[in-house]
Amino acid sequence: MFRQAETVLNILDKEYPDAGTQLHYNDLFQLLVAVVLSAQCTDKQVNRVTPALFARYPDASSMAQAKLNDLEDLIKGVGLYHSKARHLKHTAQILVSQYEGQVPDTFEQLLELPGVGRKTANVIIAVGFDGHGLGVDTHVHRVANRLGLVNTKDRNRTEKELKAIIDPERWNRAHHLLIWHGRQVCKARRPNCAACVLQELCQYYQQMN
Repeated sequence: MFRQAETVLNILDKEYPDAGTQLHYNDLFQLLVAVVLSAQCTDKQVNRVTPALFARYPDASSMAQAKLNDLEDLIKGVGLYHSKARHLKHTAQILVSQYEGQVPDTFEQLLELPGVGRKTANVIIAVGFDGHGLGVDTHVHRVANRLGLVNTKDRNRTEKELKAIIDPERWNRAHHLLIWHGRQVCKARRPNCAACVLQELCQYYQQMN
């Protein structure tokens, strides 16, 4: 499986040379906020609300003092905005009180922040700190299972199994490549198998044909 994963990533690397985060941010705190907002929401929609949000509350100190209803109004365009507003305010307060307003750089500390799950923590480690992280969202989970790289029912298991067969140096890149392929070709309802560069390696394609 390690060799198959390497082959998949090599092919996707050529197919999506510009694959990377599409979220707009200026620093680690804004990246954290954007990733929290992106849960069950598209990056494009997040990018529509963050300019006004960051203009008003550019850092942890200012967001920690924000009125909850003001935060809700600013992020109303994203899903689950009530709970996300609470999480962001509480997270900002924790960053100010425990980390001098800075985003912590360990996986365990990130997971303790409200609204931060394994996917978000992996993305912050990988994108924010240029470390080894492999965030598994719905796209990564779906593509990895269809290809046959994993056979899992939940994302945490998918993360564990992918990390076992992919070189840690490629975890960050794998995250972006699988997301881009999931968004552009291997879509949830109507995967465009005819245009897929991974046909010969794909378990789902072989079963359907």
